[in-house]
Amino acid sequence: MAAKRKSKKTRRRRTVRIRVAVGALAVLALLVLLRPMVLLYLGAVLAAAGIGWMVWWLWHTDRLLRRKDHAWRRQEEIAEGQRTLAVIDAMSGTEFEEVVAQLCRRDGCTQVRRVGGSGDNGADVLGQLPDGRTMVIQCKRYAPHRTIASREVRDLLGAKVHFAADVAIFVATTRFSRQAEAFAIGHQILTLHRDFFGLWNNGTSLLSLAEFNGHGQGQARHRARWKQTYSK
Repeated sequence: MAAKRKSKKTRRRRTVRIRVAVGALAVLALLVLLRPMVLLYLGAVLAAAGIGWMVWWLWHTDRLLRRKDHAWRRQEEIAEGQRTLAVIDAMSGTEFEEVVAQLCRRDGCTQVRRVGGSGDNGADVLGQLPDGRTMVIQCKRYAPHRTIASREVRDLLGAKVHFAADVAIFVATTRFSRQAEAFAIGHQILTLHRDFFGLWNNGTSLLSLAEFNGHGQGQARHRARWKQTYSK
């Protein structure tokens, strides 16, 4: 009896194995017959998956870049809002030149570059105004109690000729002497003294400040308060 049961189980296992083998052969034969079509569908699926991944990657990268750009712009806005004249006074001359170049770019000037240093021929920043005119800028980050002398303005006039610039601009963290201011007005040089630079730093455009060039540096009361505030 036990032998018969064992024989039946063996036959059943053999039958299952045969059926599995036949099924596998049938599937293999079907794949061989339909291989071009299977490969076509498989390639289409892989291509769709690749395109989908690429689209997701581009979208994800764009979001990251936008987020970083927004954060950077926000930091710049905050930094500019907190950049007081006291902060400017603590800068080096080179750092002040970089600030002037940044303000020019903010106001739409193009091809702006800092050239200050040894052998700069009297120029610290070069570029083009939004209307296309070329400009040369001299920057002086002096202590507020000092005064810009006329000879320094004359040097800028020489730089204007040397670089064949249309406009010459003198940016300072202090005041201009009366002789320096008169020389600048006579030779159409835009002078931004400390008060005007403060306005520029706080958002007033460069070209709008040019409209007030040569209108003096404050009334007598303002000049007296200036000396009282910034005297040694």
